Amino acid sequence: MSTRPFSLRNIRPEIPAATINDNMSADERFQNLVLRPIVKFQNELLIEVFKNYVVKHKSVFYDLSLQKRMDYIENAIQKDMKFRNSIKGMVIGLFTVEEYLIYIENSSALNKRMMNIVKERLLSNIQLFEKPELLAAV
Repeated sequence: MSTRPFSLRNIRPEIPAATINDNMSADERFQNLVLRPIVKFQNELLIEVFKNYVVKHKSVFYDLSLQKRMDYIENAIQKDMKFRNSIKGMVIGLFTVEEYLIYIENSSALNKRMMNIVKERLLSNIQLFEKPELLAAV
């Protein structure tokens, strides 16, 4: 019988670089065991969500320099509460109930970690955020 917790954990990618040891804090352990795999799993969706965010905000992103684009991504994640909450929902929705209970114990610190991971993932994929070419009339 397949249970929700088993299924959720089973779909998450392994991240060999995310080490787990006895000396790390509970937040760091949660970050490496839960947040990083979920964000990696959601990567394609996060990229499309950000592309849509750019379009909904008049595509000014496409006219910015590389540094300004990086700042734009950081501002979107840190300051736009609607966007931030949407991203949190995409991650939290893939928690098991047990993980959610751990998360709510220290949600503020874990949200900060979550948003930093998402920001780094978007920044590492910044080359994918180019202005879509308009289809030429035939």
